[in-house]
Amino acid sequence: MTHDGPAEVVLAPERHTIDVIPDAERYGSPRSQFTLWFGANMQITAIVDGALAVIFGADALWAIIGLLIGNLAGGAVMALHSAQGPKLGLPQMISSRAQFGVRGAILPLLLAILMYLGFAATGTVLAGQAVAKVLHVDSPKLGMVIFGLLTALIAVTGYKLIHIVGRIATVVGIVGFTYLAIRLFAEYDVTAQLGVKGFETATFLLAIGLGAGWQLTFGPYVADYSRYLPRSTSGRATFWSTFAGTVIGSQWSMTFGALIAAVASKSFMKDQVGFIGDLAGPAAVAVLIYLVIVTGKLTVNVLNAYGGFMSILTTVTAFEGRSRISTLARGLYIVGFTTVATLIAIAASADFLANFKNFVLALLMVFTPWSAINLIDYYLISKERIDIPALYDATGRYGAWNVPALACYFVGVAVQIPFLATKFYTGPVTDMLGGADISWIVGIVVTAALYYPVGKRTANPPATMIYPQDTEMARA
Repeated sequence: MTHDGPAEVVLAPERHTIDVIPDAERYGSPRSQFTLWFGANMQITAIVDGALAVIFGADALWAIIGLLIGNLAGGAVMALHSAQGPKLGLPQMISSRAQFGVRGAILPLLLAILMYLGFAATGTVLAGQAVAKVLHVDSPKLGMVIFGLLTALIAVTGYKLIHIVGRIATVVGIVGFTYLAIRLFAEYDVTAQLGVKGFETATFLLAIGLGAGWQLTFGPYVADYSRYLPRSTSGRATFWSTFAGTVIGSQWSMTFGALIAAVASKSFMKDQVGFIGDLAGPAAVAVLIYLVIVTGKLTVNVLNAYGGFMSILTTVTAFEGRSRISTLARGLYIVGFTTVATLIAIAASADFLANFKNFVLALLMVFTPWSAINLIDYYLISKERIDIPALYDATGRYGAWNVPALACYFVGVAVQIPFLATKFYTGPVTDMLGGADISWIVGIVVTAALYYPVGKRTANPPATMIYPQDTEMARA
């Protein structure tokens, strides 16, 4: 092995997909999780997410505090998923078969695939605009196509190149965002916009929801990027590296977004990418900042394409029992996914801000119950003991469908409906609370309260972890 891992060409396509990573091919340290998630969050969509809290009514100061609370809470849940990666050596959604059944896990998976498509599409909208400005072309759609091609290239190559891009995005993001922050304070009286409005419960909870939702939607794929770490890697170290990277990166970006919205919401709402470019100053510097935008978006968009591919493959193989596919099939899956995301971006680039807010909040509704069930089962019920070979066998320990767990999941989704506050529907309880959306909190609490006693009675964890080689030795 080299310092960075097995001695293979970085541009060679990754061989593993949803199978267990063998110990001989494990490498790296938890620090890689910090740079990946910091780089993935130092990007313009996170800026937009932070700006939304102010654009929809919150004072900038309270918005920043609310976003921080949301990022801390959601980041803790997200990092607990990441800590599963080294021990299991599996993609996140494969491991969820232990809770929902080999085929039952498909139901949350279908929602995960929609999530990846949505985030990939919304990211492509903004990155496409930046690419067009770098190339000095008038068509953002051309920029979206070019960005889609770059995304597919890196996602097809896989895990090792993804982490390299994350490290590049970390350095580029720190330099670029620091420069932009200096420019923002030089051009506007930012401090005069803090504390202008009083505290409002509804908008404060919206800010918390936007921060938490941002983090929780990483949950279904975060372990995909820690699964190559050596099995002996400390779960605590993996947790804290992931947590620090994702919270610091996202809070930095969202705080910047909230401040921009406070001083120039109309200009920013009209053209997010163009505003950032104008803020950069001279044309040559603006081009560099557009490249910063593209680098950050490329990092997270590759995660979406890679995670989308993993989720599609997990769905398909639930009925076949396979754990590996050919390199050609892998490439076709990823190119197909990226093509669909790019087409959605081209068709849906209008009214971006409002659509994105509702998209994030809707995702929060369907993934908080999933996270609650996965984490309670893994840490409190199964106590980190998983029969890995059984995850690929619908007739094995976990069965095809875990009806009690699926019932808890759907109740956890349904119970949030009265508490929703979206463009399409506002629940009756939300009206009573003055428009405050606490649906995600209700979803976590109710799902946890339902699933823990149910899981204690129905779960069938092994006495110790069972890896594929353990099964092969028992048969010999």
